[in-house]
Amino acid sequence: MAISQADLDALDAAIASGATSVVFDGRTLTYQNTAQLIAARDHTARVLSGGMQNRGPRLFRFAFTTNRGD
Repeated sequence: MAISQADLDALDAAIASGATSVVFDGRTLTYQNTAQLIAARDHTARVLSGGMQNRGPRLFRFAFTTNRGD
C-alpha cells in the first residue's frame, strides 16, 4: 500500500475532529491516543515530501598534520 495525499488528508481530518480512528482504503486503524495519530501524520508528511529518500553519501574534509615539522 503506497502512501498518498488522501491518507495525509484523512489523518488531518481525524486530528481536527478529535477522533482516533482513520479509514485507509477500506481498513480502519485505531490509534491509542492523539499523540500517536500526530506521529503517524508527521511520518506520512515526511514520506510524501521525499524526506525518506536516500540523499547519497555525505562529504567529509580531513586535515592531516605530521610530526616532522612540515
